[in-house]
Amino acid sequence: TVSAAAAMPSGVVRAGEKPLELGPEVKVSMAGVSRAANETELITAIRQAAEAATDFSWLSRGDSILIKPVVNSGNAYPATTNPAGMKALIGLLKEKGAKRIIVSDMSGIEHVKLSPDKLRGSTRDLMKSCGIAQTVVEAGGELHFPEEEGWHSFFEDGPVSGSNWKNGIMMPKIIKEVDHVVLLPRCSRHALAGATLGMKAAVGYWRTDSRLEYHHDAATFHEKTAEANTVTSLKEKLRLTLTVADKIQATFGPDKGYVVVPDIGLIFASESLVAHDMISLSWLLESRLKVPEEYQKVYQDPYKSQFIVNLANRWVVKLLGGIVQATGAEKLLRNDLEAIWDDRVLRRAFELFGGVPQLRFIDANSSVPDELRRRLTAMTTIPA
Repeated sequence: TVSAAAAMPSGVVRAGEKPLELGPEVKVSMAGVSRAANETELITAIRQAAEAATDFSWLSRGDSILIKPVVNSGNAYPATTNPAGMKALIGLLKEKGAKRIIVSDMSGIEHVKLSPDKLRGSTRDLMKSCGIAQTVVEAGGELHFPEEEGWHSFFEDGPVSGSNWKNGIMMPKIIKEVDHVVLLPRCSRHALAGATLGMKAAVGYWRTDSRLEYHHDAATFHEKTAEANTVTSLKEKLRLTLTVADKIQATFGPDKGYVVVPDIGLIFASESLVAHDMISLSWLLESRLKVPEEYQKVYQDPYKSQFIVNLANRWVVKLLGGIVQATGAEKLLRNDLEAIWDDRVLRRAFELFGGVPQLRFIDANSSVPDELRRRLTAMTTIPA
């Protein structure tokens, strides 16, 4: 691998940090979709993006697949995964030979809390509210909610050696029962993390105690986000990550914010989670430029304030583990996201997954504007 330190744009290499390494070429597909597109046209674009991203050689007839959406709340897309994306993927995977397709998630602590002896809230109800549950059933998929099976429906899976996690991560046992995992996140700002894309979606797998460690030991919050995606159950089974982003939640997040609806929206997909998130963050940053100034006051970005970010994280720790845990929580340090190279999640992922992927864009249809592709290419490429 060639060291990229000398080739990095200004601000990419920071004092005390390891130089980033160039990784292999990785394919990322993009499909454009008009703001005026109907559901049929949107589903066609989603299928085009998926088929351009992977040849599905990993899928054998009769296999089982877990689709992981983002249902952190009951709010509609883009606060949660687009139901059209779910409909398109379930249909496509069935055509490719999948026998059993299970859709599973566990919502955020503000809405659902699983304890050893009790359960508050319901991901099932939230998934109905945002329209995903009905879509899954109508498309021929199954619904699965780990919290309904209780505290012991999880197993411990270890992140990569040398990670910032003190304990193993408690993952849902359903992952052991399937052959493959397909991730279907959305593109959104996040009040604590800065952004919530593919890697951040891993939180939806975890039991409450893992979420507590994640938020309590907040000094390495961003690094642990990337490290959590190295658990064996994900690393060995995650085949495809696809985001429908014809709407982008560009401020606040994860449950609400100002929604940008561009003239041409994007669907992007990759077999590489890291490559996917490079595009997703670039698209989020691009979309944030389109937030009208008058809405900045209505949907103020708490992430701009270190004090508010830290206070809000302590509130989350209190919900997860009580007042004593909240009092002893580490400070969550925000980092400005002016470029993808600022993101501590991605920077850790580059270390863990073989360097900075060199993205090879595949046009899944003819609707992605040339200028947009050029901008996204520039935002995700280390200058030679």
